[in-house]
Amino acid sequence: MEFYDKVKTSADFISERVKERPSMGIILGSGLGELVELMEDKEIIPYRDIPYFPVSKVEGHAGNLVIGRVGTEVLMVMQGRFHYYEGFSMRELTYPVFVMKLLGVEKLIVTNACGGINRSFHPGDLMLITDFINTAWDNPLIGDNDERFGLRFPDMSEPYSRELIELAKSAAGRLSIEYKEGVYAMHQGPYYETAAEIRMYERIGADAVGMSTVPETIAASYLGIKTLAIACITNMATGIRTGKHSHEEVLRIAAEAGDRLLEWVKEIIVSEKRS
Repeated sequence: MEFYDKVKTSADFISERVKERPSMGIILGSGLGELVELMEDKEIIPYRDIPYFPVSKVEGHAGNLVIGRVGTEVLMVMQGRFHYYEGFSMRELTYPVFVMKLLGVEKLIVTNACGGINRSFHPGDLMLITDFINTAWDNPLIGDNDERFGLRFPDMSEPYSRELIELAKSAAGRLSIEYKEGVYAMHQGPYYETAAEIRMYERIGADAVGMSTVPETIAASYLGIKTLAIACITNMATGIRTGKHSHEEVLRIAAEAGDRLLEWVKEIIVSEKRS
């Protein structure tokens, strides 16, 4: 079966089980899955039940697709994402973004937990991602192109929507939420970066580094979905601060920053609907 047909099968399966079609997608990162508690009229579909959908085994990722409303906006929320380091291909881990496109999603908000490189950052900071660096040296567009999805050579001059970034800034101002801005680099993982690698990332202009977000961004841009990404700085990268890293610490800091992030995302969603 062709990739397009698999995506359509997944989208049709979801459409038959929900009352309303989503207009906005949300991808939630490690420890940041509580947005679903704010949603009304929720319909929860486990990933494992959806034909051709991948399933994550990473701690902190619930593994559910949640369709529901925040205000009047109908959302398709991924409560848990997929990672390159799990052994998925780039096309597989971005599969849900292709499904979003066929369901009618026009805007996407992506969150993640990542390491800070910029020396003015601190654990718990929130960062609006303004651009990315892909050092996984792979991407979800490699292979045959199906023009029903997008162009063979898509533009990446605005991977993160300037319109949504300005909307997010205005929302943060109303809520008095402090945030940083910066460039996010993708490290393929699953090991935490070496000090030498962090020096490289710092020299090429990265403010933060993590193991996700870039593939989804590339796929969304290709599909014509406007994207906003917010990173939670859960630790300072190797060599920037002393000490060893652990996934438990990442989850702890993400949970502590989660209330601010969720408040911010909710305000962005409501503001977007008004604009």
